Amino acid sequence: QVQLVESGGGLVQAGGSLRLSCLAPTRAFTMYAMGWFRQAPGKEREFVASISWTGTTTYYADSMKGRFTISRDRAKNTVYLQMNSLKSEDTAVYYCASKTGEPGVRVPNEYDYWGQGTQVTVSS
Repeated sequence: QVQLVESGGGLVQAGGSLRLSCLAPTRAFTMYAMGWFRQAPGKEREFVASISWTGTTTYYADSMKGRFTISRDRAKNTVYLQMNSLKSEDTAVYYCASKTGEPGVRVPNEYDYWGQGTQVTVSS
C-alpha cells in the first residue's frame, strides 16, 4: 500500500516555528497535487494547505495564511509545510495527502493517499 511519510513534528513554544516534511514513495507523486491537513483531539480533520503538482499554485485555509507556507521539491519527492508564529490552537496531528487533478480541494475524502501523521504540540 502506497503511503506518504511525514516528519518534523514536535513540541514548540507559542510563537515558535516548525517545518514539516512529507516524503512521497515514488517519482509518480511528482505529478500529484499535495495537501496538508490536521486533526486535533475531538475535532474533524481540517484542511491546512495544498499545492499543485508543478508547485506554482498554492492554497491555504484562512487561519493559516501569512503564517504557514507550503512548498515542494519535486527532485526530492518531498513537500514541506513551514509553520511560523505557532499558536496553542495549532496543536494537532498533521497529515500529508496526495491526489490527482485539481489541487485546491479542501475535502479530505477527495485525497487518495495519506501519511501516518506527525504530532505538533504548541505550548502556551
